[in-house]
Amino acid sequence: MRADDAERPDSADAGAQKPAELTSPHMESVCENTTTADFKQSNFGNFLPNVRSGGWSDIGSRQYMEDTHVCIADLAKNFGYPTVDKEVVSFYGVFDGHGGKDAAHFVCDNLPRVIVEDADFPLELEKVVSRSFVQIDSQFADKCSHQRTLSSGTTALTAMIFGRSLLVANAGDCRAVLSRCGIAMEMSMDHRPCSLSEKLRVESLGGYVDDGYLNGLLGVTRALGDWHLEGMKEASRPGGGPLSAEPEIKLTTLTKDDEFLVIGSDGLWDVFSNQNAVDFARRRLQEHNDVKLCCREIVEEAIRRGATDNLTAVLVSFHLVAPPQIRASQPRRVARSISADGLNSLRILLGSQ
Repeated sequence: MRADDAERPDSADAGAQKPAELTSPHMESVCENTTTADFKQSNFGNFLPNVRSGGWSDIGSRQYMEDTHVCIADLAKNFGYPTVDKEVVSFYGVFDGHGGKDAAHFVCDNLPRVIVEDADFPLELEKVVSRSFVQIDSQFADKCSHQRTLSSGTTALTAMIFGRSLLVANAGDCRAVLSRCGIAMEMSMDHRPCSLSEKLRVESLGGYVDDGYLNGLLGVTRALGDWHLEGMKEASRPGGGPLSAEPEIKLTTLTKDDEFLVIGSDGLWDVFSNQNAVDFARRRLQEHNDVKLCCREIVEEAIRRGATDNLTAVLVSFHLVAPPQIRASQPRRVARSISADGLNSLRILLGSQ
């Protein structure tokens, strides 16, 4: 997210946990190519996604880097927990900070752990993820109360894959786009003050939109952090206030037609349309089928097109092979016939000439 779009320069400064004896290893901060597959065919029919992922970030022309991202092939295993019924849950996230990098890094480092330690993980994943966003927001508020220099905010978009299910959770203006047979399917909605539904939500909670900014300060209507901004959140009521940390959830069942998911910080979408991003990624994957290299090429292309923000792209592929070429269908020939009377009339006409 643009720092100057998210926060104006003149702005004022609950799930139960599992047993704690299992230690949580430090999570990878840099996303590498990862692969995982789910083998419970009896539950999900013939198609099983073979998940590969990669990510790439660039500071762009900004002075500071406030984006971060993560790819975890097996969420439970990453934190030392056993999988449930051998179900692998993978986790991917892009976090676009504003007003500093601390909120983005705090959420990136701790949100996956909060999710996996929830007592309802992974059986009630939608509730767990929504609850975890609000919980990690409160944890960051507590941290900021002891270290005011950490005051900042971040948007967050996460994608989780379990079996054939894809669950996308979004708070802010990062975006996820699914390629289905080469057609771009939007998996998230940008939470900006210009959105009518968000404007109505904000106003119902006592906030307002001024010149395209939430309470005249922020360019997004959902974010984690930003506790230092007066009138945005209610410490006494987690999730309360016009600036919401509660994500919008979208759940879909993957089929063989679903090729890959592109997750990007908002700077990417300043220069790529949804369909353009899908087309670009498909062409690159058809050339080399390297998901991490594809992310790098997307980011570099965004810079070439004039993007000035921090840039992050994560690509999650659901197949081991590259997306197929899409061939335009040939128009069908229309059979033409002539009646016996018409044929006889034609013979008479031709014979008279």
